[in-house]
Amino acid sequence: MTDLTDTSGPLSPAGPVAFPQDRTCPYHPPTGYGPLRDGRALSRVTLYDGREVWLVTAHATARALLADPRLSTDRNRPDFPVPTERFAGVRARRVALLGVDDPEHRRQRKMVIPSFTLKRAAELRPLIQRTVDGRLDAMIAQGPPAELVSAFALPVPSIVICGLLGVPYADHEFFEEQSRRLLRGPTAADTQDARARLEDYLGALIDDKAKEPGPGAGVLDDLVHHELRDGALDRDGLVALAVILLIAGHETTANMISLGTFTLLRHPDRLAELRADPALLPGAVEELLRMLSIAEGLQRVALEDIEIAGTTIRAGQGVLFATSVINRDPAQYEDPDTLDLHRSGRHHLAFGFGIHQCLGQNLTRAELEIALGSLLTRLPGLRLAAPAEEIPFKPGDTIQGMLELPVTW
Repeated sequence: MTDLTDTSGPLSPAGPVAFPQDRTCPYHPPTGYGPLRDGRALSRVTLYDGREVWLVTAHATARALLADPRLSTDRNRPDFPVPTERFAGVRARRVALLGVDDPEHRRQRKMVIPSFTLKRAAELRPLIQRTVDGRLDAMIAQGPPAELVSAFALPVPSIVICGLLGVPYADHEFFEEQSRRLLRGPTAADTQDARARLEDYLGALIDDKAKEPGPGAGVLDDLVHHELRDGALDRDGLVALAVILLIAGHETTANMISLGTFTLLRHPDRLAELRADPALLPGAVEELLRMLSIAEGLQRVALEDIEIAGTTIRAGQGVLFATSVINRDPAQYEDPDTLDLHRSGRHHLAFGFGIHQCLGQNLTRAELEIALGSLLTRLPGLRLAAPAEEIPFKPGDTIQGMLELPVTW
């Protein structure tokens, strides 16, 4: 899996490429995206229901469009692109932050941004380190082999986001399962049920917090006793905000830890380089974020005609962003399919760009640095406990990552 299968593809494909597709290797774009990597900035692709939309594949064009207010992220618009049947099942549900445009997006983001600043992430590093050490202690005490997703990659961000939000970690099995069903449920009905269960759970938690005489230490406590009580946010709006913060706060980082570990283990020279020089760790995290691009297919709809890169996007047309291809753009990155820990790759779009750029990116970077750094330091003999080709990873219609990661040391 270290070498990328040829994805140059024909310059003029016979028809639109289907999107999304499964990866053949968990850390490379799907080989079926080959025709999308021919240097064009935008291509037409076909979604599950036959609808054709624009897919952005060039780095510069993606940055320009993600910062363009003529593209909307409002999922209630009738022409908003729906990439999967599962997504269609919850499209009508209220979505905070990611599903609203300015000025409402700015208003919501302002409520929570103080809890996700670089300064706040630095303050959380001791908690993250204690959490990482605790999980590693348990793994080492149990002895090899171990399944890294359930033993380490998932619990670490779940514990951290619970502490930050004020959600009881004792309930983690419930909300992790509902998050899994919401993001990877086999049917639209399954996805709808999972979303409803999460909303009911967080709504009850918010009601309990509202009965307390004063706020606790979590973000949700603060929102309940200020924005909710002051009328700046209604209950449904707070529940929607809690859902997105809880899911994004553990799912994305868990996938980056597991897939990042797998990728490093499949690149032993880079792994040895990182172990020999821990100062490379921050850059290694950025390079893994770029290379893995776990959040594929950001969705927008055009509010008016947009002329860009020699193409006219018409009002009402859907626009998706192929992050895995954008972050491999050779116009932006030399030898883009190579894992290079010395690369200056901070301008990747793993966290998106523009006003909807990931709120939790500072926290994610801190968690990845501490989790990967501690894992490699404390388990110097870490290696896969099964053939790489037999280890299952996630399908292309959800956040990318490992379903399981058997390791030994």
